[in-house]
Amino acid sequence: MKHILMALMLGLPVLWSGAVHAQAQQLVLAVSEGTSGGLDHAQVITKYQGLAEVIGRAIKAKVSVVFAREFTQLEEGMQTGRFDFVIARPSDYPARGMRDYGYSYVASTKPDGQCFIIVPKDSTLKSLSEIKGKRIVLPEQVAYMSRFCAAELRDQGIQLDKERVQFVREQAAVGFYLDNKFADVGGVASYSGLARKWEKDGNRVLHKSIAQPYFPLIANKKIRPEQLKAIQAELLALPDTEAGKELLKRIGVERFDTSSELRMRELLKWLNL
Repeated sequence: MKHILMALMLGLPVLWSGAVHAQAQQLVLAVSEGTSGGLDHAQVITKYQGLAEVIGRAIKAKVSVVFAREFTQLEEGMQTGRFDFVIARPSDYPARGMRDYGYSYVASTKPDGQCFIIVPKDSTLKSLSEIKGKRIVLPEQVAYMSRFCAAELRDQGIQLDKERVQFVREQAAVGFYLDNKFADVGGVASYSGLARKWEKDGNRVLHKSIAQPYFPLIANKKIRPEQLKAIQAELLALPDTEAGKELLKRIGVERFDTSSELRMRELLKWLNL
């Protein structure tokens, strides 16, 4: 009996080490869909658990999904390092995670995000230069897409601080303003519901901005480079299987892309943030 007890006592450090290692492998994927979607926590877990399992399979760890409903919660989780992985839109938050909190780029999704400058079907405007002096409607001034459109227009020689600009809370309201002649031209996200149906309804997209990374995935700095590569390989292979295609469809993207790190690192500078 004495020998058995001694053996158990000697084995305790090994058992404790194994328990600590197992606990350390409980990782967290934070998800933010911005101000769109209206999903609750349970729906987000259902929607993204497959992605968490893909990440976990790549690095042999259990990854759980957490819904970051508020931007303040998302920022705090990155600042403290509480989130091991973050997939979020708008893209400026993952970009801040990389610039300010030491997170690593993993991937973004396709298609990229763009600002669409839109006009009604009966508009006489034919080119972007003609919008100078016209009534422009954009999402609220602090919104990512409003900054995105402003940066694109700046690069095209149009300074919004010198134009007649109205800001609205929801992107859908941009369409309402144009339909009801409260504005002449508007700017919306290419991935918004309004943009997807605008041309189908007979209206026109006057200009499409440069493309920027959409819905990026980033990783805490404690995730090792070889683990990042393993995750990227799994993500890139998703379109090759039916299960992978179903996962991508559930998330609402075409595929993952791992070539946008430089654009991610330049994004905040482009936005003047």
